[in-house]
Amino acid sequence: MNTLSHPRANIPTANPTRWVGAVLFALMFWFSSSLLMDFVIMPGLFVGGMMSQPDFGSAGYAMFWVFNRLELLCAAVIVTGLLVARQSRSQKPVMASGLLSRWAIELALGLLALTLVLTYAIAPAMGSLGAALDPFAVTVELPAAMAKMHGLYFGLEALKLLGCGALLSLLYGDLSRADTI
Repeated sequence: MNTLSHPRANIPTANPTRWVGAVLFALMFWFSSSLLMDFVIMPGLFVGGMMSQPDFGSAGYAMFWVFNRLELLCAAVIVTGLLVARQSRSQKPVMASGLLSRWAIELALGLLALTLVLTYAIAPAMGSLGAALDPFAVTVELPAAMAKMHGLYFGLEALKLLGCGALLSLLYGDLSRADTI
């Protein structure tokens, strides 16, 4: 009888505090690993002559295959955590904005869509452009389309970093307001 009169009485609810922690961890991991990849690893490989090697396309694609899947995992955890936190906001007092706002979920969905495009459209296209078709070539000429693809990829990476930074600022706003209350 208790179940009929109180339909939510026996249903366990998700702990939003754990999900906010998961969002924070995934967001910080994603942001820092993207900065490391974009500003340390890739420039180091470029200066080291990776683009002149015959198998740079397959090696680059293998590296980005793993990294892009980690990005998809981070984006999925962020979207899930924000949706859980938004769903459980009626149980706790709502703060003025921050992660519980509509903008946070829209930013997270935009980041997920951007990561899907990078993973399943741009990275495979770049890998196919860099494929070694002549196994006897000592050096590889960089196709003209590859420079355009690199520009597009890093432009979308910049958007991703801006989106991650915006989500971090929303989370920081929530945490700084929670400390003062």
